[in-house]
Amino acid sequence: MMRFKSLGSGSSGNATLVQVIGPDACNVLIDCGFGLRQMLQRLDQSGVLPEQLDAIFITHEHSDHTGCVQTLSNHYNIPVWMSTGTAAAMRFVSTSGSLRITSDGDIIEIKSLQLRPFTVPHDAREPLQLTCTNGAVKLGVLTDLGHATAHVLEQLQGCHALMLECNHDAELLSASNYPDFLKTRVGGQYGHLANCQAASIADAVSHNGLKHVVAAHLSQQNNLPELVKNSLSEALSCSSDDIIVAMQDTGSPWLDT
Repeated sequence: MMRFKSLGSGSSGNATLVQVIGPDACNVLIDCGFGLRQMLQRLDQSGVLPEQLDAIFITHEHSDHTGCVQTLSNHYNIPVWMSTGTAAAMRFVSTSGSLRITSDGDIIEIKSLQLRPFTVPHDAREPLQLTCTNGAVKLGVLTDLGHATAHVLEQLQGCHALMLECNHDAELLSASNYPDFLKTRVGGQYGHLANCQAASIADAVSHNGLKHVVAAHLSQQNNLPELVKNSLSEALSCSSDDIIVAMQDTGSPWLDT
């Protein structure tokens, strides 16, 4: 069985656990965007010890996704996967030889879990998002991008669960007190997804086997969970109660795929 849990999602920090339960158990952390003390607390609350992590995957170099990854990796000797561009932008230093480089189209085998990274349009050096599978079910993680390319939509086909960025409501962003340059960045082609864009992605990859959709990376200033739920539920023709929102402080519950 494969399951996943957001440990927290938003502009102040992002981290997601993917776990395979069974004889070939596996734990992979996707992003590590909290300080060390908070990261350890959130792992403890999830029931996973840092020494039980088999790998960490970093999607891009922004601090709300990298956090304490170098300290955590070096202290517990955890392999960290990221792109060449991300490693360069982070100036990642591994004292334990833990750095692993990957790129679009690679297949990363971690025990019984297979990760498939793919490129996305975002204002970072070489950002990657990814899908995860244990051979039976597939999870798509898509938390930072400005728009969905045909390549992105192709990678997300057949997902049984989806963690999907719903960063902002376009009207709330427009009316916010953000300076104009920041509104342009967030709402631009290399910024973050608006609710309507996330809904279009959900509609494009929806199929009868899609069991969970988790809305992630909500802006605390420019979005509301009820707006997200309404937008996604309309696109997926489901109840708004079926949409799960990963919160900054609490993340999400464990979800079986």
